[in-house]
Amino acid sequence: MGSTLAQYLDKGQVITFTGNLGSGKTTLIKGICQGLGIEEPVTSPTFTLVNEYQGRLPVYHFDFYRIEDSSELLDLGLEEYFYGQGVCLIEWPEQVQVWLPDDHWKIRLESRFIAGWENKRKLTLDIPHEIFEKIIA
Repeated sequence: MGSTLAQYLDKGQVITFTGNLGSGKTTLIKGICQGLGIEEPVTSPTFTLVNEYQGRLPVYHFDFYRIEDSSELLDLGLEEYFYGQGVCLIEWPEQVQVWLPDDHWKIRLESRFIAGWENKRKLTLDIPHEIFEKIIA
């Protein structure tokens, strides 16, 4: 799914990922990075706030899980990232909602545990309809 979605990304795209711990946010982001041609290991930037990768487009992978107050982010230069030449992939976006572009994409992941089945996930995509149609085709 991630590598398929990556085919439709362009510079300046911002995508937020919400869901419980272990719901698959970082795994989906790894797939997007793979689809963008990133060969280095992709890890969650929980302690560094942002990891930068270079593929077909620059990728800025944010993780704001440990942020308690959005004022902690004032010196990070978020607008330069969000309105720049790369793709921003944001885990735990609640603290940066006020700075996000209006047209950002939203992906919600939910883990579904069903007895006797493997762990299943439900994805809710809030992306442009024409992109959604291409992904599910």
